[in-house]
Amino acid sequence: MKHAYSLAHLTAMALPPVDLIEVAARTGYDYVSLRLSRVTDAEPLYPLITSKTAMAATKAKLAATGIKVWDVELARMDPTHDAHSYLPMLEAAAELGAHHVICQLPDPDRERAHARFATLCDLAKPLDISISLEFPWWTETGNLETATTVLNTVQRSNASMLIDMLHFYRSNSSLEALKNLPREWFPFAHVCDGPATLAPGMESILHEARSHRYFPGDGDFGVKDILACLPDPITYCLEIPGEALAAEIGFEEYARRALQTAQKHLD
Repeated sequence: MKHAYSLAHLTAMALPPVDLIEVAARTGYDYVSLRLSRVTDAEPLYPLITSKTAMAATKAKLAATGIKVWDVELARMDPTHDAHSYLPMLEAAAELGAHHVICQLPDPDRERAHARFATLCDLAKPLDISISLEFPWWTETGNLETATTVLNTVQRSNASMLIDMLHFYRSNSSLEALKNLPREWFPFAHVCDGPATLAPGMESILHEARSHRYFPGDGDFGVKDILACLPDPITYCLEIPGEALAAEIGFEEYARRALQTAQKHLD
């Protein structure tokens, strides 16, 4: 079965949205996934939320290429960020035509995390946006079990869960548990691969997540086994940052190889 594919911004974070869209169009993707907030100080921040000029240019490029925006990230609600601080992001996502916004909950106060996630879902619903909870494996919401608790607690119809191959594998989450969760929770997945083991320490953890993932089928995550537990078809978002190879061959060729490898291995 041929799946729809989105080029995730982290795969080519140095590209502004208009360039990412152009690369996606030239290399055969159906969608892009745009990052509109900064996760680290080293990342570029593309001002679609605050700049009408940047938003207009991005929408013009989408129209010219036929590429659509699948999702927008990232509403990262740590103890210092509440749901209302991400309302401008939700509105920008809606203007771009996206129907999914990715959320993370790195907050030790679980009651507060649940309440904020529920509020974000409520803010997103009138905009026809689903809030997709991602569980980075080193955070307080760091595995399938804790993410499931969030969705079961908030009981919002536009709450969903994002399975990222890296986070699922590294958190030792259960395939059996994933198989038994509601199918409507999973409209898309972050697809990547990696080695079975990782050097200890946060520096190694973050380097893999942000700079050094493998194309699907090139590692040991069991990507096909994880995806077999999800509904089919869903959109596959290729979030595969590979800074060294991208620097060698360029972002366009890197994006092309990522898609070709994924299609060969998964379709």
